[in-house]
Amino acid sequence: MKTKNIFTTAFASLTATCALAADKPNIILFLVDDMGWQDTSVPFCSEKSPLNAHFNTPNMERLAAQGTMFTNAYASSISSPSRCSLMTGMNAARHAVTNWTLKYNVKTDGDDNVTTPPEWNYNGIQPVGGVEHSAEVTPLPRLLKQKGYHTIHCGKAHFGALTTPSADPLTMGFDVNIAGHAAGGPASYLGELRFGHDGSGNANSDFSIPDMENYWDKDLYVTEALTLEAIKELDKVKSLTDTPFFLYMAHYAVHVPFEADSRFVDKYRAMGLSEREAAYASMVEGVDKSLGDIMDYLEQNDLADNTIIMFMSDNGGYTGPARNGEYNAPLRSGKGSVYEGGIREPMIVSWPGVADRTAVSNEPVIIEDFFPTILEMAGVESYESVQTIDGRSFVGQLSGEAAAGEVRNFVWHFPNVWGEGGLNKQKGYGSTSAIRCGDYKLVYWYFDGSKELYNLREDIGEENDIAAENPELVAELSQQLGEYLRSAGAQRPTLRTTGAVCPWPDER
Repeated sequence: MKTKNIFTTAFASLTATCALAADKPNIILFLVDDMGWQDTSVPFCSEKSPLNAHFNTPNMERLAAQGTMFTNAYASSISSPSRCSLMTGMNAARHAVTNWTLKYNVKTDGDDNVTTPPEWNYNGIQPVGGVEHSAEVTPLPRLLKQKGYHTIHCGKAHFGALTTPSADPLTMGFDVNIAGHAAGGPASYLGELRFGHDGSGNANSDFSIPDMENYWDKDLYVTEALTLEAIKELDKVKSLTDTPFFLYMAHYAVHVPFEADSRFVDKYRAMGLSEREAAYASMVEGVDKSLGDIMDYLEQNDLADNTIIMFMSDNGGYTGPARNGEYNAPLRSGKGSVYEGGIREPMIVSWPGVADRTAVSNEPVIIEDFFPTILEMAGVESYESVQTIDGRSFVGQLSGEAAAGEVRNFVWHFPNVWGEGGLNKQKGYGSTSAIRCGDYKLVYWYFDGSKELYNLREDIGEENDIAAENPELVAELSQQLGEYLRSAGAQRPTLRTTGAVCPWPDER
């Protein structure tokens, strides 16, 4: 297994707003892949829904009971943009990794027959300059490492294309890399199938999970294997005096392929779920068990009181062909979509002594906010980065109280076409930009210049487009969206019929 271990002793204190103890807190960021807002027994809506009953996530419930739930937590609708925003604090409009990455200098865009995507950064973010079609950045783990944190990456990376520096998480500032590489999903979750390697040990595809040979040919799900490896690393670092750790626990689950976790699947079959849904629910419960195992480890080793746990997903849950139906209700659509089902995520933060137990924050946050938040939690009061930071710390929201001050705008930018979605306005698939301001959300479609407006407080399912009745509000939000996109250097698609760049939202 490819690892590098560098331990640095440091003495520091927490920030003034969150002075919990003399020592820096340990931080665990538990990121799930493609887990939807409703893919849990924890209700993030005002009340439990029938979909919540499909899942058994007692450890998410346990985490929510000791921390703060965020009901309006957002990411991008696709994996790479979210992960790049998390690692940099940049909005996707600024870092321009607006679709998912894999091969060097190869786009992954689908075709809508109307627009051509821009030359977005399909080689990802990079910790160094000189890589074409990429954004040079100062990554979060590098800054934490500089301040004395032992940084562990476990699971899916997906920061940059194959053969580029960031394909290896060690270049991003992680001391240890467990199974992270360029791919955005697994070839297989099953140890019996060697996680996508053949009988000779060769990778069957670019998605074969690396460096997990110790678990080949075993009846073991990769979610469990990753958890065992993460705990081994925590065992190594716990004896190092005054060395806090940052564990980025980034599971491959619950991304396709939907392969049943044999430990849990039978209960879901007995519930009458389809084979595909039973497999999916078993994958979710496997991730929940991983969360519980890590929480148990912290408690058994007297680490729980000084460890922050942050739970998040990188984009909305699957719907449509992947799951043969709509599975994010009351939200509209799912992964790859500009609608709420594609971008709203389950999020919980536990910080003993700081986050109020069982608190609920209804104030919106977005994936790039994790960057400044984690730095504040770690007591990093000043730092230098090559990139402009768009995110804002949400430490002040951990009490569940409403944020004071001006209403903040949230922006999503996807000048691309998702290959699994194509162009489908009903589902929210296609080249779009969107802005949320307070209760209102404006969606702008590049291919035809149309706009939609929704009041999310009254219409969480985005069923009632009120753009026609509110032309002044549409114009105001269009201007705010256009101004932000221009200031961030955002890219736009072109129209195939004319070759012209699509207009900004405030030009239509």
